Amino acid sequence: MDADKRICGRLPESDFVELAVEIFTMLADATRVRLILALNDALELSVNSLAEIVDKTPASVSQHLAKMRLARIVSTRQEGTKVFYRLENEHASQLVRDAIFQAEHSLGGTPRHHHLDLATTGTETAGA
Repeated sequence: MDADKRICGRLPESDFVELAVEIFTMLADATRVRLILALNDALELSVNSLAEIVDKTPASVSQHLAKMRLARIVSTRQEGTKVFYRLENEHASQLVRDAIFQAEHSLGGTPRHHHLDLATTGTETAGA
């Protein structure tokens, strides 16, 4: 019972929980996840470059980016007539990486990211 009280005492305010749900809703789209991964790798890209990477039309990518901009996941920089997008911070890409790691665990066996850990350290990571 005391442990339950301690856990409840650390829960974030309800407003933050609701906003977190909105972030997860925003990320619950394969194209947006791919856009975040692309921006994480390249730091900054135009709509046309992103459309080519994620194999979608520039119009479709632009709509996704507009939603992501409203959610403050991406920000923009304009250079002449071109608009370049970048991740607002590292948190969305970390959420996506963690979700992919969790997906790898759901497949059974040793997840790919643990193989990478083994290759670099020679030992398996804790909690595998």
